[in-house]
Amino acid sequence: MEKKQFYKTVTALVLPMALQNLINVGVSSADVIMLGKVGETVLSASSLAGQIYFIMTLIFFGLTSGAAVLTAQYWGKQDTRTIEKILGLTLRMGILVSVVFTLAAWIIPTSLMKIFTSDPAIIAEGVKYLKIISLSYTISGITMVYFNVMRSVERVIAATATYACSLVINVVCNAIFIFGFLGLPAMGIRGAALGTLIARIFEVTVVCVYASKNTTIRFHLRDMVSRDKLLIQDFYRYAIPVMINELAWGAGMAMISAIIGHLGSAAVAAHSVTQVSRQLAMVVSHGVASAAGILCGKAIGENKEEMAKVYASRLVKLSLVLGIAGGILILGISPIARTFLNLTPQAKSYLSFMMFVMAYFVVAQSVNCTWIVGIFRSGGDTKFGLYMDAGCMWGGSIVLSLICGFVLHMPMPYLYIILCSDEFLKLPFIWKRYKSYKWLKNVTR
Repeated sequence: MEKKQFYKTVTALVLPMALQNLINVGVSSADVIMLGKVGETVLSASSLAGQIYFIMTLIFFGLTSGAAVLTAQYWGKQDTRTIEKILGLTLRMGILVSVVFTLAAWIIPTSLMKIFTSDPAIIAEGVKYLKIISLSYTISGITMVYFNVMRSVERVIAATATYACSLVINVVCNAIFIFGFLGLPAMGIRGAALGTLIARIFEVTVVCVYASKNTTIRFHLRDMVSRDKLLIQDFYRYAIPVMINELAWGAGMAMISAIIGHLGSAAVAAHSVTQVSRQLAMVVSHGVASAAGILCGKAIGENKEEMAKVYASRLVKLSLVLGIAGGILILGISPIARTFLNLTPQAKSYLSFMMFVMAYFVVAQSVNCTWIVGIFRSGGDTKFGLYMDAGCMWGGSIVLSLICGFVLHMPMPYLYIILCSDEFLKLPFIWKRYKSYKWLKNVTR
């Protein structure tokens, strides 16, 4: 009965979060599908310009994941006042980060695009996109931080409902503005940015209304300027390594996009579609990783360490099954994408091989994500993931890719195998860490 109740709880947590992840992928997919109909250049430009937002969201995810180390365990102790203070502190950090990214996108958009590509046409379209989409960065930060903290205390339905409505708004506005429906001029890539901005405004409006009515975890403006020294010390101790970890991983993914960006628009377009497919294949696995952080963290906060170990074992097995299912899904998407999207023959050729490689990649990523993002962080082990990404990603796959791509001039399809090798390099080290149980520690006061 305990096992049956466990999986019932997991399902109640994972399904809304998986749906939320699916909705987020839907937003990316809408841009890819609609802009793919416009042309390869605007598709590549939106994908590369979107790397700026991607890096910013990873910092937000790092902040909130670090905060969740504390909030999940304090939730186990039912200390809601401390959770409210953590919410205020995380919002303060998130707003500061988003303002920096907004200013950068406005002041140096061309320089930012040149990081990812040297193609003047792609840079010009990307600058158009950045000028509009950057206006959504701060409001996106508020929404993501608030809903992610609520997720750590098992409040997941509101975020899912909000993002579902936002997806509909985004898709409708994208269609109207990109193609010029309802008598409006066709705006192309700027229409995609405007549609997303309108959807983000809707999201933050819902957050403000929901926060004012939430009686379990209340938002207090004074908590954003809190000077609780011990809590701030704990926050920095656990949140900063996670934020750096996510930034290192995100910068690594951006570097991969930059490497591909210098190999031509066909490679960029194929990579854009492959990445959306990867996100789609990982929606449930990311939900399981988040559930692992919540359930294991709550058990540790309740001083039920053996229960946390049992939960971790079950969730790792579940993530392996989901990773295999995700790989099969990618193989199924591949022929559909090649048929439907308006890509050049070379881009379609690249896409076939990339999707095949990605089908194996997501199996390893699914398991690694549950271990690092969910289980290890639930017990305060926030530095190990940073070491893995610094070593296996930056010291492994990226360095090898730069050498193979720009020194040895390895052909694009085979170079992609090197680019996707980091998740497999991590596996033996992560397994050893998991079995040591060094990650299991109560961090509450």
